[in-house]
Amino acid sequence: MRKPTKLVQIGKMSIGANQPIAIQSMTNVPTAHVAETVNQIKQLTTAGCDIVRVAVPNREAASAIQDIVSQIEIPIVGDIHFDYRLAIEAMKNGVDKIRINPGNIGSQRKVEEVVAVAKDRNIPIRIGINSGSLEKDILEKYGKPSAEAMIESAQRHIAYLEACNYDNIVISLKASSVMRTIKAYELFSNLYDYPLHLGVTEAGLPRTATVKSALGMGALLLQGIGDTLRVSITGNPLEEIYVASDILQALCLENPNKPKIQFISCPTCGRTEIDLEGIAQTIYDRIKDIRKPLTVAVMGCVVNGPGEAREADIGVAGGKDKGVIFKKGEIVGTVAADKIVDTIVEEVLHYEDTDEQPV
Repeated sequence: MRKPTKLVQIGKMSIGANQPIAIQSMTNVPTAHVAETVNQIKQLTTAGCDIVRVAVPNREAASAIQDIVSQIEIPIVGDIHFDYRLAIEAMKNGVDKIRINPGNIGSQRKVEEVVAVAKDRNIPIRIGINSGSLEKDILEKYGKPSAEAMIESAQRHIAYLEACNYDNIVISLKASSVMRTIKAYELFSNLYDYPLHLGVTEAGLPRTATVKSALGMGALLLQGIGDTLRVSITGNPLEEIYVASDILQALCLENPNKPKIQFISCPTCGRTEIDLEGIAQTIYDRIKDIRKPLTVAVMGCVVNGPGEAREADIGVAGGKDKGVIFKKGEIVGTVAADKIVDTIVEEVLHYEDTDEQPV
């Protein structure tokens, strides 16, 4: 059961309340390079990204927003630090949300100027709390970064905005520590109903980042906490989308309007007589962006392949230099090993379920 949060509109998309949990990522090319940024956003969109954030470190980046938004389909968030004028310019140029820390953009007057534009354009503000950049006085009070220190920082920043009679707010409370991240979100969720953007920040290279993100965000999602999420990976942001999608799918929380193929494969063993790892990886790479509510199984042998994967809509079980093709546990044919990949991909592309609903 999702914990109830406020409904927030980001461009044409809604988050919070009972809306599907949204997947977010961030471009890693200079925002001022419009063509590169647009190309990356389109790739992220195809992979399943719902919301994209771009860095706005200077006026060139803020000016580029106008050209970028005219070429993309998903909401765009401007990431602002220190200069309130960049927040204003980014909003006037078409961002659907901004991410700031009100306390680091100057006086209350500057905050009020930002809020005035946000109000006028119905643009939400995400307050991004990071355990690595807490205020000096809060760090001195708590002695070190902690979940409690993060909450106090969040409360301070929220107060800046609420003093302007503004509550179109989204919150994130990210730490590189999984346990600190979980605790901070748990504490906040008991205090406020603002939508929460989940993330374990600075999570590292793909394998470590996947583990940390699955544990941290999975623990929160199982408690009904979280309205959007970003997996933080050092590297290609496309991997962030695939991991985030897998996390939501594993918890049966994926967006029903954007179905993702569930891909299953067995571990190799001494009975395996085909290149199971290579075949599985190639099939996955070719179908990962196809939006169909299917389960596809790649199994190593016929001893238990169709049995263990009997609920798969489409599957293959390896034999000696061949593959046995099955649908929902029923064997429908055999193909040579070098034809397995193309056969499964074609079955996925042309699959139509006329009987029961897919798993």
